[in-house]
Amino acid sequence: MNNLLKTLLGAGFAMAVAYYAHISFGHMPHAEFLIIAAIFGAYMSMNIGANDVANNVGPAVGSGALTIGGAILVASIFEVSGALIAGGDVVKTIKKGIIDPSAFGSDPIMFIYAMAAALLAAALWLNLATWLKAPVSTTHSIVGGVMGAGIAAGGFAIVSWGTMGKIVASWIISPLLGGLIAAGFLYIIKSEILHKDDRLDATKKVVPILVSIMAMAFITYITLKGFKHIWGDIQLALPFLPESKKPTIGVALVFGVIGSIITYILLKPRISKRVETLANDRTDINRLFTIPLIFSAAMLSFAHGANDVANAVGPLAAIYDAIAHTTISTKASIPLWVMVTGGVGISVGLALFGPRLIKTVGSEITELDQMRAFSIMMAAAITVVIASQLGLPVSSTHIAVGGVFGVGFLREWLDRKGTNEKYAELNVQLEIVDKYKNELNNVGNDYKKQVELIARVKAEKKIAKQIKRELREQYIKGGMVKKIVLAWIITVPTAAIISAIIFYTLKGIGA
Repeated sequence: MNNLLKTLLGAGFAMAVAYYAHISFGHMPHAEFLIIAAIFGAYMSMNIGANDVANNVGPAVGSGALTIGGAILVASIFEVSGALIAGGDVVKTIKKGIIDPSAFGSDPIMFIYAMAAALLAAALWLNLATWLKAPVSTTHSIVGGVMGAGIAAGGFAIVSWGTMGKIVASWIISPLLGGLIAAGFLYIIKSEILHKDDRLDATKKVVPILVSIMAMAFITYITLKGFKHIWGDIQLALPFLPESKKPTIGVALVFGVIGSIITYILLKPRISKRVETLANDRTDINRLFTIPLIFSAAMLSFAHGANDVANAVGPLAAIYDAIAHTTISTKASIPLWVMVTGGVGISVGLALFGPRLIKTVGSEITELDQMRAFSIMMAAAITVVIASQLGLPVSSTHIAVGGVFGVGFLREWLDRKGTNEKYAELNVQLEIVDKYKNELNNVGNDYKKQVELIARVKAEKKIAKQIKRELREQYIKGGMVKKIVLAWIITVPTAAIISAIIFYTLKGIGA
């Protein structure tokens, strides 16, 4: 499918949403703002699908556990399911509390301009980041958009800079935690399975434990993040649960432990039987991680749909609420049509434009197989659970990509310690450089010999640098890492600047 056709299909979806808004709410005052905002919301949701969802399925695709088509199908089903089943019916209109709504006074029109600007700015930045093959945070994009429009409306004093400081901290905390946890699980797999003489016997013991831990992590994760909006309904269905407004870590862990025990009991005999048909090599053992990877991609997509879809369409819900009630609220109900716009839009964006970022996350940062991808998916769930309980600000995008970085760096570290042929070649080359350096230091006053040795040292150093460059690219694509990290850093300020420009434009047109 060529780019023009994809763009036309995406535009068709946005127009369909706008038409629905027109026939359903065209009688309301200022309905034209709602129709424009609906287009912006549809555009935003498609860009989330094209960029953010790649983190949930990229490792599974890169490892070969899922095809791109299969990944799009799984992610689409579970994103929409998460949004509609567990997405909740109320959302904060001012994302993360980063600006003070009182700055808009009692004028809902200025508030509508600000939310529309935030929505379009975030969507434009995500679109650009996708084109650049840079997976970035949807939440940070929306935060930047709201901040920029807020500053344009009420000045710098309107911003909660303490909250913004936490967001900046997440740029370091998220990838670091994700990378460390992913590297830790991959190290366990390598040391406890791959480095054993009898890999099959080790597989029988270790794989059921690892998959059970994954089940516990994802059940805990889904309980905390996916069910928090419908926790009241779950408590009605399960009256023995302790009363609370949202799931506690204790209840989530109990669910997780029960799920892991059931998983272990069911999986242990099946793994033992399956191992009997495998060869004692890495390729065959890798296949055991395929089903857990598909499961994890589905669960991450469900949680993303439940959590991030509502956040992404928050500005659209805020605009609808402001128009319907002619007032500014810090929280707004999410109409079903808004949630459907978010969920379906993500699926449309993923299907049309998602493969670009799926390939980037899955194969263009470091080479992944099922074991490495399994470690990354584990990190994605466990890091969010740990961070949410410690009150640490994290981004699911940064965690997932940080997990990819961590896996690549661990591979490099282990090969550096071991007998990797390329590292052996580098060590030999460095010895040659040292040899000629020593000769140069001891050559005395022989000028001709000095010139020859200086030229030789330079030539040998050049060869050593080339080997180092090849080694870096073998594990982690350095250029890709730099581009992604830079995109993370500029996401909030870029979205803010775009949003401020759009706000002033809308304000000027409205005046």
